[in-house]
Amino acid sequence: MNAVERLYKGFAASDPEEIAAALHPDFVGVVSAGMPLGVGGTHQGVEAIFRDCWGVVFRKLDTCPRPEEELWIGPDRVVVLGHYRGAARETGRPHEAAFAHDLHLRDGLVVKLVQITDTARWAEALS
Repeated sequence: MNAVERLYKGFAASDPEEIAAALHPDFVGVVSAGMPLGVGGTHQGVEAIFRDCWGVVFRKLDTCPRPEEELWIGPDRVVVLGHYRGAARETGRPHEAAFAHDLHLRDGLVVKLVQITDTARWAEALS
């Protein structure tokens, strides 16, 4: 299993150890501007992305990225297209938002993830 498969398997299982195992120690996450909960922007490092982004989001939403297509640009870069699907934890309101993840690999691990998503759909699920 490659790091890309491992990353999405970890998200689907809500398994932070599996997710972290797919990430390079120099990981950088770039999250769409306008994301609710103040999580948009650049997060430097594995600890930072979990603490300041993914942990914040997953406390409020039972959701995960569901990949639908992988577009390999080369051996170390892939764009993954899909949808986040789930529900807001407090209200049960459904959540669905399209995404594109631009993943860069180094040493067989994900070193950078750039997220492009419909931030309005995230805000709707949380309102």
